[in-house]
Amino acid sequence: MKIIDTAISDVKIIEPAVFGDERGFFYESFNQAKFEAAIGYSVDFVQDNHSRSVKGVLRGLHYQLPPHAQAKLVRCVVGEVFDVAVDIRRSSPTYGKSVGVHLSAENKRQLWIPEGFAHGFLTLSDSAEFLYKTTNYYAPTHDRCIFWADDTLAINWPLIDVDCQLSDKDKNAKPFKTVEVFE
Repeated sequence: MKIIDTAISDVKIIEPAVFGDERGFFYESFNQAKFEAAIGYSVDFVQDNHSRSVKGVLRGLHYQLPPHAQAKLVRCVVGEVFDVAVDIRRSSPTYGKSVGVHLSAENKRQLWIPEGFAHGFLTLSDSAEFLYKTTNYYAPTHDRCIFWADDTLAINWPLIDVDCQLSDKDKNAKPFKTVEVFE
């Protein structure tokens, strides 16, 4: 497993060692001890989620407030997505900054998104299946959403040849300057 730092030090790209031949491939997708050594603290995952999206589906930017804040370990096992983490920790030197990473079945990369970050992704392939582990359960009363195309955040989403498809929740998301964030 290789850990790749991003422009925001707390967000990490995790690249597995893949062993392949003409029969296929094998890799260890998660190892608790190696993962915790890489990020520097203990993590307990309590929920696994799996979503499927067609090209142009944009999900996000989602997060949960304390005491139900979630950290996420995300990966794409079919297709390709552009995955984004936005720092929403007001006291952070990277507050309002984002990291965008291509995750795909081909590159097998994962992205570690700690608590205090909003998360979203755009499906780039005809379809994509996305898996993520969370450190807290879904809590609708603490669930929040930031508008994906917020001018303040200025996320550089990739251009695709279809219109973005959004849920009602994402269509009605709030501007970054007006949402509750982490202190």
